Amino acid sequence: MMRTGRSQIGSYEAKTHLPRLLDEVEAGASYTITKHGRPVARLVPIRGGKRAPEEVLKSFEELRAIMPRDLGAPIKELIEEGRR
Repeated sequence: MMRTGRSQIGSYEAKTHLPRLLDEVEAGASYTITKHGRPVARLVPIRGGKRAPEEVLKSFEELRAIMPRDLGAPIKELIEEGRR
């Protein structure tokens, strides 16, 4: 199996090894697929049930790592703008 502890994989490698990646994802692994080093997609298992709290926290940490730090305006202002 390809599982090497990495959670990121390049798009070419993902395409080349998709059947094995799908087997790993079915077993619970998840991957961030990158293009030129930039995260562009997530390959995650489909689940019908609750996720472990540690897994949820890890997902938030991964999202936070790729989100811009400065959104250009206060959150409240962005929410109000979305309501218009």
